[in-house]
Amino acid sequence: MTTGRVAIITGASSGIGRALAERAVRAGWYVFAVGRRAERLEELARVVEGATGRIAIFAFDLRERGAASRIVRSALEVFGRIDVLVNNAGGVAVGPIAEQSDRSLYEQMETHVIVPLALTREALPALRASKGHIFFVGSGVARIPVGTLGAYPPAKAAVRNMARIVRNELRGDGIAVTYIDPGAVATEFMTRTGFAGPPPGLAATPYDVAARIFKAFRTRRTVVNGVPWQTFFVSIGEALPALTDFILSKAPQIVGGEVLSPPSTPPLPAEVPVLPPPPPRALSAFEAALEPHAARMKKLNLSFTFVRGILVPGTEIELGEVAMRWAGMPNKNERALTNDVLDALAGGGYLAHVSSERYRVERAAED
Repeated sequence: MTTGRVAIITGASSGIGRALAERAVRAGWYVFAVGRRAERLEELARVVEGATGRIAIFAFDLRERGAASRIVRSALEVFGRIDVLVNNAGGVAVGPIAEQSDRSLYEQMETHVIVPLALTREALPALRASKGHIFFVGSGVARIPVGTLGAYPPAKAAVRNMARIVRNELRGDGIAVTYIDPGAVATEFMTRTGFAGPPPGLAATPYDVAARIFKAFRTRRTVVNGVPWQTFFVSIGEALPALTDFILSKAPQIVGGEVLSPPSTPPLPAEVPVLPPPPPRALSAFEAALEPHAARMKKLNLSFTFVRGILVPGTEIELGEVAMRWAGMPNKNERALTNDVLDALAGGGYLAHVSSERYRVERAAED
């Protein structure tokens, strides 16, 4: 078991989660970084390579069945303890809340409410042992609901509420609970789902907000306001709901809630023939070697980018180490896939067997 302090951070592949993971590792923390995008997590691991702390990445969808227990179990298997749990992962669906599908509504509530509570429950024994700390990331829309954001505002209102309940319930265990209002932050969170995002003049950087959150690792404050002046105006807006609703109905761009319209494509003139799609690109030798396992790799989030990254000529790699790097704490299916991929690379001339589970890299993957 490590003697360092350990933090689980969800939503660590981008935005505030990534910025917080970077800061913590550079400050000597051991971070178990969870996110859906393996390539982004791999990039994060490369960025903090050589820092005083350590990072383990875990590419996983929090909404998968049994995700909470698996994440906590894997973190404990890697690091042996948990000191901090940061429930940062989030999601939003564009459009009026009354018109959203059951699936969209449930996904937003599951991501922000159900999964954080499940993670908290699974991590409680470890957090009790360490007198640890739980963070719930809320939003200003928990206090001033904004239209076009789907179920995101009511989900964040529930987060604000449950943070207070969990704090009261766990006070006797010596576990701190912090609610975070990050404010309007310049990340891809809004834009990748079809919103304009906050105006540049109003938005904070994720690194600024991460700095305030990381400071609370030590101070154990009950509330962290990422952008205090924004919180002040949110308080005023909450006290004047009619005026606030009127302003936001006329200018949703103030909070980044303006829906982006997809660019229209003019129809082709009738006399212009529609060309057939180009033939599929020929696979490189590297891609061809892995093609028999491509479907399993996609299903288990083992990316071609990660596999390319381990092919450094002249180095040696070990099956268990490779599986740990991409899967966190690999199960039997992930270990079996790692074995099959390495064998395929050996068959393609990229690796040479040194022993049953150890390989020497003979050449890099082609571009």
